[in-house]
Amino acid sequence: MTALKKFERLECPGIWQASETAQRRDVIVSVGEATLIMTDQQETALVHWSLPAVERVNPGERPAIFRPGPDADDRLELTDNTMIKAIAKVQSAIARGRPHPGRLRLGLVSGIALLVGLLATFWLPGAMGDYTASVVPASKRAAIGESLLANIRRVSGKPCETVLGQQSLRRLHTRLFAQQSGKIVVVSSGVQRAQHLPGSIILLNRALVEDHEEIDVAAGYVLAENLRATDTDPLVRMLRQAGASTSFRLLTTGEISEKSLAKYAEYLLTSAADPVSDTALLKLFSTSKTRSTPYAYALDISGETTVGLIEADPGIQNALPILDDGDWVSLQGICGE
Repeated sequence: MTALKKFERLECPGIWQASETAQRRDVIVSVGEATLIMTDQQETALVHWSLPAVERVNPGERPAIFRPGPDADDRLELTDNTMIKAIAKVQSAIARGRPHPGRLRLGLVSGIALLVGLLATFWLPGAMGDYTASVVPASKRAAIGESLLANIRRVSGKPCETVLGQQSLRRLHTRLFAQQSGKIVVVSSGVQRAQHLPGSIILLNRALVEDHEEIDVAAGYVLAENLRATDTDPLVRMLRQAGASTSFRLLTTGEISEKSLAKYAEYLLTSAADPVSDTALLKLFSTSKTRSTPYAYALDISGETTVGLIEADPGIQNALPILDDGDWVSLQGICGE
């Protein structure tokens, strides 16, 4: 140890007393290998003290008085400042090299606390949301979806709801998903293009039915939102975004606060759509016998980023009509303006 080697040759005079009743003796004090050595004038070693165990009896006073341990009777008096400082420095160096169980315990406690904090922040909201969503019945999911839709209406305005247009939307849903539950809603604003809610509710911006000549574009957006809802449960997505407290409230009371619903509705209207796999999406187009090319060009008019949907269009050979002309005209006029 560097501190020990530095003071190996250090020595000074001192007064050693073997016990309270023993005679005080003049000695020469030197630092050995982790020991304090006391010798007489003939250089005969009288006693060795272990430096790690040496204690100072009167800190800050002069002469400095040391003892070899808490239960020891002998004492050593020193007045040499260099030796006094050397003993303190060597003891400090030895102490640093010892194991520190307290520090280890503190480190373990701190590590566990950090882990718990990380779990509470990053894992708990997701895990609780996943579990809560798994026990919510379909009827409650539909009710949550309708509540979200009501909050979205505050931004988007009243959904487009002409009688003939509503009939066309129901026929479009049946055409794409057969007898599956759910519905398609056309809104005037708010939703950028398309969005999906719990309860199998799919929202379409009016531009998707008004600004395109083919129903295939709107159908493609509906299929893409359905795939996103399949990839990530819409209720799970909502609860993860809303946090553990919302999940806990839904799990224990069956309700979600209006504040949480409004905040999530705002999030939906500003969030970008998650990407979907071309392979999975093409499978949906194939199953529903719908063309993917019109949807691909609606996404990217150049077709450069959607070339996979164009070149592998399953509808080239097996596409069926989506709606008849009358229903398509009714759907285009669903906003009644």
